[in-house]
Amino acid sequence: MIPQLDKLKNTESDNFFLMAGPCAIESETMAMEIAEKVVAITEKLKIPYIFKGSYRKANRSRLDSFTGIGDKKALKILRKVSESFNIPVVTDIHTANEAAMAAEYVDVLQIPAFLCRQTDILVAAAKTGKLVNIKKGQFLSADAMQFAVNKVRESGNNNIALTERGTTFGYQDLLVDYRGIPVMKEMKVPVVLDITHSLQQPNQASGVTGGKPELIETVARAGIAVGADGIFIETHPNPAEAKSDGANMLRLDLLESLLTKLVLIKQTINKI
Repeated sequence: MIPQLDKLKNTESDNFFLMAGPCAIESETMAMEIAEKVVAITEKLKIPYIFKGSYRKANRSRLDSFTGIGDKKALKILRKVSESFNIPVVTDIHTANEAAMAAEYVDVLQIPAFLCRQTDILVAAAKTGKLVNIKKGQFLSADAMQFAVNKVRESGNNNIALTERGTTFGYQDLLVDYRGIPVMKEMKVPVVLDITHSLQQPNQASGVTGGKPELIETVARAGIAVGADGIFIETHPNPAEAKSDGANMLRLDLLESLLTKLVLIKQTINKI
């Protein structure tokens, strides 16, 4: 299942769709560079593509962590990416009153995993009429996401996606329960696997989240094999210099090779 978005290209290809971009908008130059390269790759491989970037990072471990370059400045960059490449863009919101503001600039509103039970945020996002991508809480079962879906539907919006991003395992690790992907697909919405966030190692003593990017391909292959409709990848030209979530990002120059392999897996699945 593919999201209903006017600017989404390559929807006839029977491929998975891709949400990808930096964790946070750091600058216009960086966002445009990443978008240009990912657009070229996805056009070559016929993958429907949604550019991802957070205009602000509200959930940080430490007070001195980078949160953003300014809400309106970052949102304007997201709109410029959309207009320059004629692609949809997605960003996350953190409070109900941000929904209408962000909806003026983006095509998809994303509900962070920690906030997926917050009724006021879900209702406010629904009322914008935008596609609402709800990330499954690290503390919830896949079955429990039906209630988040219902809140959006009952608020008059049927354009919904769900994203698996790992389940808390102990204090400092996450695991992906792949059984959740078919469970959430039964809710008749596109289901995305957030590969890079599923490889986070949160709650480190340093206050900086760790990660295992060397397992990105492993998690991605399995996600496509079990039927994920889309994949979510945070990518950066130099993850070591990224201002947020660099420890679990995919280096941008590795993206094409990974997506090429995933397309081959998807093509094989389509024949079964």
